[in-house]
Amino acid sequence: MKKFVTFEGIDGSGKSTISKLVSEKLQSAGYDTIWTYEPTDSTVGKYVQECIRSQSDPFITSFTFIADRILHCKQIKQWLNEGKIVLCDRYAESTYAYQAAQLESELKNPLKWLQELSENRILLPDRTFLFVIDPKTSLARIQHRTELIPFERLAFLEKVHMNYLKVSKGKRFLHLDATQPIGTLVKLCYDDILR
Repeated sequence: MKKFVTFEGIDGSGKSTISKLVSEKLQSAGYDTIWTYEPTDSTVGKYVQECIRSQSDPFITSFTFIADRILHCKQIKQWLNEGKIVLCDRYAESTYAYQAAQLESELKNPLKWLQELSENRILLPDRTFLFVIDPKTSLARIQHRTELIPFERLAFLEKVHMNYLKVSKGKRFLHLDATQPIGTLVKLCYDDILR
């Protein structure tokens, strides 16, 4: 069984909806499950949200994301030690994918720089689900949102999408077609977690 699982994907990929439903399904089956998310609602996490809203310097935003995650990992470790299954909506790969797109004009290899900043400072998930969707389709899904944040623009999301594909290689990652029915995706994630 996988104890620490993260859900990743560009905006509109459905990862928040699916992760919540998977959490509810696990709880209904009697598993002690925590659903959490990043940025967190801690003081640092709220500052991350403010950095995003105000389109702050991408270096400041990156460092703040990582600071929030380091704090979050302490809490996640505690939950895992208590025997809980922890599901997290967005984690390290979100920072790599989004912030590397923000930093591409500032650094030669922003993905590598961001990954090295986190190395040995954060917990490694047992599984990361990546919800893969064409950015045009994802944007069409979220057009109704009243306040689209700066991240939610097509050219930018296309860069983020490519970054996600670059960083999500290896046994820990499972790529899922985000256009599949919600019920299918929930079952795929649920079955994989319990395997």
